[in-house]
Amino acid sequence: MSNQNFYENEYLPQMHKIGKLIGVLAVVCAFLPALILGLVYGLWPNPSALAVCFVSAASSFAFLWFIEPISYYPVVGPVGTYMAFVSGNISNMRIPCASMAQVSAGVEPGTEKGSIIATIGMGVSIIINTTILTVGVIGGQAILSALPESITSALNYLLPALFGALFVQFGIKNLKLSGIVLVLACVLYVAINAGVFNFIPGASNWLGTLVCVFGAIALNVVLNGKKDSKKEA
Repeated sequence: MSNQNFYENEYLPQMHKIGKLIGVLAVVCAFLPALILGLVYGLWPNPSALAVCFVSAASSFAFLWFIEPISYYPVVGPVGTYMAFVSGNISNMRIPCASMAQVSAGVEPGTEKGSIIATIGMGVSIIINTTILTVGVIGGQAILSALPESITSALNYLLPALFGALFVQFGIKNLKLSGIVLVLACVLYVAINAGVFNFIPGASNWLGTLVCVFGAIALNVVLNGKKDSKKEA
C-alpha cells in the first residue's frame, strides 16, 4: 500500500474515530462539574439567566466558532484540529509549535506530510505545556515573585515576538503578499482600537482575525491568478 493510500484509508479514518471520541469526552468533562452541582447539590442555574449568558457570549464569540477552525485547519490538518481544540492555547502555543515543526522539517502546510509533522509538533507542545503548567501551578507564584520586575514585564511581549518571528518565517516566501497583509493588519487593528467598528457586536474579538485570514486567502488567489495569466500569455 502506498503512503498516500495508507494516509487516506488507514490513518485518517482511525484518527477521526479517536478524535471524535476524545472530543465528546472533553465536552462531558467540561460540563461534569456543573452537572455534579446540579444533580448532587441541587444548584441548577436559572433558565432565563442561562439564556441571557448564552446570547451574550454568542453575540461576542459565535463568529470564532467558525473562523478559528477554518483559519487553523490549513496549518494543523484534521488530526491537529482535534488536538488543538481539546488541549487549548491554540493561537499562542499550538499553531506556533505546529508551524515551526513544519519549517524545521521542510514540509508545506496543507500537505499530508505537513499535517503529520504538525501533529507531532503539537503533541510535543502539549506534553511540555502540561509539565510546565503543573510546575507553574504548584510553585508559579513563588517563582514569579522571585523574578525582577524587568523580566516579568518583558514576558508580556513573548506572544507578539513569537508571532512576529512566525510571520517573517512564512512571509519571506512571498514578500509581496506578506507586505500587503501586514499593511492591511496594521490599518485594521488601528481602526479597531480607535473604535471605528464598535457598531458591530464583539468586533474587537473576531473582526481582525476574519479579515486578515480570509483577506490573505483572497489576495493570494488574486496574485496567483495574475501569475498564471502571465505564464499563459
